[in-house]
Amino acid sequence: MIGLNTLRPRVLILGGTGEAAQLAARLSERLDLTVISSLAGRVSEPKLPKGLVRVGGFGGLDALASYLVDEEIKVVIDATHPFAAKISQNAELACRRTGLPFIALLRPPWRRLAGDRWHEVPDFQSAAKFVDTKMGRVFLSIGRQELGSFSECGNAWFLIRAIEEPTECLPPHRRVLLQRGPFELKDELQLLRDHSINCLVSKNSGGPATYTKIEAARSLDIPVVMINRPIKHTVQAVETVEDAIAKLDYLIHSVSSMPRSVIGI
Repeated sequence: MIGLNTLRPRVLILGGTGEAAQLAARLSERLDLTVISSLAGRVSEPKLPKGLVRVGGFGGLDALASYLVDEEIKVVIDATHPFAAKISQNAELACRRTGLPFIALLRPPWRRLAGDRWHEVPDFQSAAKFVDTKMGRVFLSIGRQELGSFSECGNAWFLIRAIEEPTECLPPHRRVLLQRGPFELKDELQLLRDHSINCLVSKNSGGPATYTKIEAARSLDIPVVMINRPIKHTVQAVETVEDAIAKLDYLIHSVSSMPRSVIGI
């Protein structure tokens, strides 16, 4: 019987979030694991986590499953953004197909607090329809990927914040602001005041990195169109880096206790 720890099991982290970076930093220091972080590569200069890193998509479910086998991955940890549903769904299916353990790390969503004026919608298209009927000045803080959903909004004016210049079709009345968070509350308050914003559109990303815009809207009594999360997993997700590490250690210990004939090594 050979323990899996002896063979330095290869752990794939599907990343791009602060939690994924924290996880990579913690696990890359360990001598019993080899950690590989995978980034989607949607920004030209991503912040690289510690350890081994690959950048770019996998090319679909079949290619991802082949990668897991070819690279001898032993555990997959999905720590992608709460709205990155496609890669999460493919990862879970690929692990099911290859028989690999799969850990879903998903930060909790924001919860409505006293003073919040939220209008919750199921998707980006619903958010676009809602704000365009109001004909207001909208702070659109949803990243670059879904800006096309707002391209036909001809009534509202948009302040669009993104890390890099958008390539999607944009609404006709807008200003693009290129900034990378996190953002201080005082700066978010000033931004909303300077541009006379009377509506905020946000994904319910959760976490502290961009929550100050929600705090600022609450403080200024500005309504928020909150886009609810898609369904990413069928498995039970853990919510913290600590929980993900604990589950990983449990899986490694469980597999290392199994005969070679069962785990295929």
